[in-house]
Amino acid sequence: MQQTPLHAEHVTLGAKMVDFAGWDMPLHYGSQLTEHQIVRQQAGMFDVSHMVQIEVKGPQARDYLRHLLANDVAKLKVPGKALYTCMLNEKGGVIDDLIVYYLTDEFYFLITNAGTHDKDLAWMNKQAAKFKVTVQERTDLVMIAVQGPKAKDYLTKVLPENFATKLEELRPFTVLWENNWWVARTGYTGEDGFEIILPSDQAVKFWRDLFHAGVKPAGLGARDTLRLEAAMNLYGTDMDETTTPLETNLGWTVAWEPADRDFIGRAALTAQKAQGISRQLVCVLLQGKGVLRGHQKVIVHEGTGEITSGSFSPLLQKGIGFASIPASSAHLCQIEIRGQWQPAQIVKGPFVRTGKIVYQQIEAEKQK
Repeated sequence: MQQTPLHAEHVTLGAKMVDFAGWDMPLHYGSQLTEHQIVRQQAGMFDVSHMVQIEVKGPQARDYLRHLLANDVAKLKVPGKALYTCMLNEKGGVIDDLIVYYLTDEFYFLITNAGTHDKDLAWMNKQAAKFKVTVQERTDLVMIAVQGPKAKDYLTKVLPENFATKLEELRPFTVLWENNWWVARTGYTGEDGFEIILPSDQAVKFWRDLFHAGVKPAGLGARDTLRLEAAMNLYGTDMDETTTPLETNLGWTVAWEPADRDFIGRAALTAQKAQGISRQLVCVLLQGKGVLRGHQKVIVHEGTGEITSGSFSPLLQKGIGFASIPASSAHLCQIEIRGQWQPAQIVKGPFVRTGKIVYQQIEAEKQK
């Protein structure tokens, strides 16, 4: 099993370690609930070094990524800007979701998922053969996410001065970079936050500096409940190569214009868009007591589906999750929990944004 350069720090802090995509990662450091609440109220730090960092360089880097990705990197005109996108196969299925940072016309930096490492790089290299471009994984870097309303305050104290003095002006989905450090205002929690990428040999000191400044470590358990409250998809659970962005509530990540951009999967998505989707991913909120878990059966008027991912929301104090169901205008559903059918609402997410409950109910009269 692989270990990040921060592995010994997690063990020293008493983390419960688990296998995640072949990596020995911290699930929690004693209390998943406490870690969740700290991120919502103050700031927590996550070791996300298992994520894959990839450099795309070359005179045709821009053309290559415009073909490879469903979103359009041509939107990125200012160095340091970023966008979220899916990488699709020819059938429109999601190979992976990722963030791409624009540094120059010939240099882009990508962050992809750990569980898709091998297939991502194989697919990217296969497509790169048609372009003057190089695809290079960076294995010498560590990635630490600092998330929460006080993240900026803590980072101002511990980041190198050339970054710390610029945090205030750093906009969401923008990155600063220098000397193999990247500081991006991005995250996976629904809170303000930053993801810092830095050389492995500097990671332990930076982690300890954050800890001594008062930032508490958080594990994969809190990361999952935080992203669920923020209604953020998890690859391999809420989407995969058998589903398209249109079926998984990610249609907004597909750049249809300009019409002549021939990205991989475009023809399949165009046909699906014209025909209409048969399934959709929705946010569900359990009305009574209980916890939502993956693969629980869901019934709506149009047919059956299942929970793709679910948990108990510490902020809402209710079961929440995503469900893949037949395309429907329903605002209510039934979910099977331990042999009993429980009523649930289908709502418009996210459930939570920046510490506040913000989900919207779908009114019954809108279904007519």
